[in-house]
Amino acid sequence: MTSDNVPKPRYQEHPRMFADEPGRFILACLLVPFVIGIVWLLVWYVKTKCTLLTVGDERVLLTRGVFNKERLEIELESIRTVRIDQTFVDRIFNCGILKIYTAGDNPELVQGGMPDPERLRSALRV
Repeated sequence: MTSDNVPKPRYQEHPRMFADEPGRFILACLLVPFVIGIVWLLVWYVKTKCTLLTVGDERVLLTRGVFNKERLEIELESIRTVRIDQTFVDRIFNCGILKIYTAGDNPELVQGGMPDPERLRSALRV
């Protein structure tokens, strides 16, 4: 199978650094002259780029981790509830906190800073 035959995911994004936590981002930028901010931003950037949420035709896949990988896979059929929480700042920057419930009262998957929550919500509708 060639790469041309691979279906394009409905949604595939990394969390946003600044939009997820603008206060923390500004604090890190203020600490740049003391080198602590550079290290903080670099570590945060790498962690953000090593987190990927993919919604395909059959499942949701969340991959996290730099050295140790965590992969959480949920079948779309087993999703009971999708919740996207947005603070006022999240609404300004068009991002939100994704919570997916499959069974029980606790979310199976929680990921903050996900861009374009309306597109994400529509991708999760079966």
